[in-house]
Parts: sequence; C-alpha cells; structure tokens
Amino acid sequence: MAYKTRARFVADDIRHRILNGEFPGGTQLRQDALAADYDVSRIPVREALLTLEAEGLVEFYPHRGAFTTELSVAKIRELFDLRVLLEGHLLRQAIPRMTEAALHKAEHILQEYDAALDSGSQIDNWSDYNFAFHEALYHPADLPEAMNLVSQLNTKSDRYIRMQLLYTQAIEKAEREHHDLLELSRQGEVDAACQLLERHILEACEGIVAVLEGRVQASQTPDTAQL
Repeated sequence: MAYKTRARFVADDIRHRILNGEFPGGTQLRQDALAADYDVSRIPVREALLTLEAEGLVEFYPHRGAFTTELSVAKIRELFDLRVLLEGHLLRQAIPRMTEAALHKAEHILQEYDAALDSGSQIDNWSDYNFAFHEALYHPADLPEAMNLVSQLNTKSDRYIRMQLLYTQAIEKAEREHHDLLELSRQGEVDAACQLLERHILEACEGIVAVLEGRVQASQTPDTAQL
C-alpha cells in the first residue's frame, strides 16, 4: 500500500471512529498505539492526524500530543451561526438557477434519507444523507468556495447533528422541514425558503445544546427502531 494511500486510509478510519463516538471529545490519540492498530509506521498516522486537525476534529497540544476536539456550547453556536450565513447565501443564489434535474436529484436523496430515518437503520449515514440533501439544493448556485466552507463546517458538526437526531426526537420535524425546503425551492419562493433554512439550522443547534447541557437525557441509548 502506497504511503499516501495508507495515510488516507488511517485518516478515513480515525474520522469514522471519532464521528461514531468511539473516540469522544478529549480523547488522547497516541500515535504509537494507532500505528500498531493499523499496522503502519507512525509517519502515515501523523499525516492522518494532521489531516483531521485541518478538519477540526483533532487538536495538537505541545508536549502532550493529539486529542479529539471537544466543542464547547459557544463553539457549536458559532459553527451553526456560520452555517446560517453561508447556507442562506448559497440557497438564495441557487433557487433562481434550480433545474428540474437538480430538484430531482435532491428529491431522490431525500427519499433515501427518509427511508433510513424511518427504519432507524444506517445511523452512521444519517448525517451524510443530511449533508448530501443540503448540498444538492445549494449546488446550482455554482459557488465552490462557499460550498467548500460549508463542507468543512459540516465535518466539524457531524457528530452533533447525529446526536441531535438521535436524542431530541427531532427526526419527524427534520423530515418535514426538508420536504418543505424542497417544495419552496421548487416553487421559487426564495425568501420563505431562506427563512425556513435559518430556523431549521438554529433549532437544530439548540437541540444539540440541550443535549450537551443535560436538558435532554443522552446517557441512555435510544430505541432507534421507534425514531
């Protein structure tokens, strides 16, 4: 396996373990232990951790090493406020350029997302479906730099989006709002769609904050079959 391929594989797998909660916030990621886990040298492990640092999932501390990022409530609110600004701008630019093909793609992703949510399956993919749907709505804006920033914000908030869906019983609400967003986009209702998007993002943020502050009990695994 080539060096770059090894580094990419390690980064992808550690990312998955972080986002799944196997490595919760504040976990030390020891390079020697990870190298042994993946049967590689420490060089691709360090490269992988640097990649994850750039994504906001890992932080390096002098003389201590690498740790998974532990977001504060203030940082979470900042992330979601940035999402409102960027995603609102993208949607506002995208709707007038929306084609039937773009709408069909967003609708197809939403159908798959609904099926995964309704069945309580593919929990690992819920946030991927969520981002794919939003990305499909924004793509007609043709603003790749803004979309890249949104992608980075999504990576940083991924585990918290999944947490919000699992523990705040917000699945039906999220599904309804996604369908409303799609329909408003189809009708060309720019202002109404952007207002709904802002509310959708900020209420998701408050759901996450409620979990982290203990206002919603997240200590027990929910019965996902009933979600």
